[in-house]
Amino acid sequence: MKKIFLLIALVLCGAATYAQQKRKLVWSDEFNYKGQPDPRKWDYEDGFVRNNEPQYYTTKRLENCRVENGTLVIEARKEEFPNTRYKSGSTNWAEKEQFAHYTSASLITKGKADWKYGRIEVRAKVATGAGAWPAIWMLGTNRGAVKWPDCGEIDIMEYLGRDPSKVYGTVHYADSLGKYQHQGESPIVGAPADGFHIYALEWYPDRFEFYYDNLKYFVFDISKAQQKEGNIFQKNFYLLLNLALGHEGSWAGPFNDNLLPLKYYVDYVRVYQ
Repeated sequence: MKKIFLLIALVLCGAATYAQQKRKLVWSDEFNYKGQPDPRKWDYEDGFVRNNEPQYYTTKRLENCRVENGTLVIEARKEEFPNTRYKSGSTNWAEKEQFAHYTSASLITKGKADWKYGRIEVRAKVATGAGAWPAIWMLGTNRGAVKWPDCGEIDIMEYLGRDPSKVYGTVHYADSLGKYQHQGESPIVGAPADGFHIYALEWYPDRFEFYYDNLKYFVFDISKAQQKEGNIFQKNFYLLLNLALGHEGSWAGPFNDNLLPLKYYVDYVRVYQ
């Protein structure tokens, strides 16, 4: 009986290896250079962007985002930094503060590269500690033309410093009635912050498969996002890499700024189709 189980395991392993070999690498950044991220591949989010998060995303600033020693480093720092969107008297949270007190970076491929289907694979070492919130995720390229969640969101990896033994894979979308829905899983995987791990999305026309290293921990049926205009998850998406900070009342929880600076390391990003 043991021999039968071993044979089945070998066949399955061989099938997975064969599938991997059949894929073609269509886009990657190995970060085998030094300085700012490759501008042919990456752009930046700028300012206070979402969720009332306290970090201010800077652009082309080595203190917050740089490539060194073969890895991308995204660093959250405690410092005073001018808010270019400041408007005196504004009640908009993104405009009312003249200075930010924390900085970080969010890299995006929007306008540079986007994909439909394939394997998106990132090898990374997450930042940890109370309120740390590193992520690998995707948004539909029609973001802006349509509101969220109609554009769809695929969270390949979110890590919460307050919950250090888990990773989160989540899908956000609007259903056929236009109502917001989300579905995901958060397996206990040990201690992701202790080293580099592979976070991957296998994207097929009918489903998503989420991976932590070799562990497939979540499968999502894309048909759940079917709308009259079609299915958002059968359209192109762009990639985001960012290090956010939580706050009181947020999903990530409040952060301890005594832990800053925090560093989030990315060894490579590869897209196969």
